[in-house]
Order: sequence, then structure tokens, then C-alpha cells
Amino acid sequence: GKGVLVTDDRAAALAHAESYLSQGAVLVEEHLSGPEVSLFFISDGDTVRALSPAQDYKRALDGDKGPNTGGMGAYSPLPWLTERFGGEAEFVELITREVALPVVKHLDAEGTPFIGLLYAGLIVTDGGVRVIEFNARFGDPETQVVLPRLVSPLSELLMAAASGTLEDVAQPAFAEAVAITVVVASEGYPAAPVTGRPVGGLDAAASVTGVHLAHAATANDGGGLVATGGRVVDVVALGTTFAEARKRAYEAVDLIALEGSQHRTDIAAGVIER
Repeated sequence: GKGVLVTDDRAAALAHAESYLSQGAVLVEEHLSGPEVSLFFISDGDTVRALSPAQDYKRALDGDKGPNTGGMGAYSPLPWLTERFGGEAEFVELITREVALPVVKHLDAEGTPFIGLLYAGLIVTDGGVRVIEFNARFGDPETQVVLPRLVSPLSELLMAAASGTLEDVAQPAFAEAVAITVVVASEGYPAAPVTGRPVGGLDAAASVTGVHLAHAATANDGGGLVATGGRVVDVVALGTTFAEARKRAYEAVDLIALEGSQHRTDIAAGVIER
């Protein structure tokens, strides 16, 4: 996420570490090479139910260049999983069996059952799938492309998790539609985002077929909406194909008026190229 440096340049790594040591500590991790996958699990402390995988774009600039951010876009589902695992369902079953269930079972055995949303951040390396991190929450911006495709009632899944009856609930069903989200960010993000600038064109953007907006950092200052943070608006687009969803998303992005704004232009482009 934001503040992380991924590099094969030793001097850059040392300089980055030195700049952060004054604030406390630095964590050095093994470099893992491969595509990233986010997979959410709902748990009642004993049983888990997986949602659909998504892929996040962490770097600020096209081509995975620039600094790490909180996420500049995402898409779901991940058709390329078929190449490595035989299909998305097979991948989900693998991660459920080898990652999610062992974690949940171990916590239960320790007397500290995990009830809620377990977010597994994964890397598909040449040596197999590796876990980067866990979060006890939905992930942003992956949630914006997973939940719009969810056919099963989210409320039923959450209630079953809270009441310990998740084993009685079927695996969540997802629409065949594809979803992508493109983040419109403020000038200067992630290092020093410029805030307070007016945000216009949102109604026009939201009127594009298959598009809805998720406000991330906006507020009404009395005269209209202004940007209050780095990632300002998520443009979420659904379509029958990735090409259609991308076309809709970027048509809407182009209608949003925010001085100095930035966004990536290659969200899910690689999926179409495959």
C-alpha cells in the first residue's frame, strides 16, 4: 500500500528506509514477483465463504510505474486464473483450503474465533501462491468491483456470519458481468494531495450506461462538492465484456472535472490483450 517501496535498486531501498527510520521502524520483506490477487472471505469463526477474486492496481502511474498508493483501480473477475489453475472456482477452492480455513481454524482453536471479513492479499508467483497480508475488513478499491457482481444477498451472508450459521448458507453466487473501477485522484497524490478544489461533472459521469460512482473523498462546502483527500471518486462500470466495461468507465472519467486530477488509463487493459 501507500508508503511501500518495491524496488531492485539497493540505493533507492536504503534511501527510502532512511527517510522512514526517523518516524519509527522499517519492515523489510521478501520481494515476490507475480500478479496480485485480493480474495475476501466471510467467516463465522468456523466456516468461511469466499467472494469473487479481484485485482488491484497499486502503483500511481500506467504500466505499474510510480509510487505505491492505496489503489488506483481494480477489476473482477480474473479470467487469467484459468491459465494457471484451471478456472476461478479452482483457485478459490485452493485458497479457501490452504489459506483461509487454516487461519480461521487456528484462531478458533486458540479461543479467539475470527468473525467477520477476512481479506487475503495474495501474489501468484512461479513457486505458487503466497500471502502478502491479511486485513480484517473489505478492501478498497476491490470491493467496488466485487459487490456489484454479487447476486446472493450480502445481508444474509453477514447475518449468518454474525449468528454462527454460515455453514447453512450456500457459496455466494456472482453475475457473469465484469466490473472495473478507475480511481480519480487529486493532484499530488499519494505524497501530497491538493485538496479543496471543486469537483464537477459527477451527474453526467453517473448517467453513463452501466456506471455508478463511489465517493471516497468529497464534501459539500456549501457551494458544491470539493475534493477532501487523495483518492476522490471511484468510477465503477459494469459490462458484458471487459472492453465494454472499460469503454464505459473511461467515458465517465472524462466527464469528471477536477483541476489537476490524475488517473490510470490501463485498468484491466491487460485482460483485453490476453
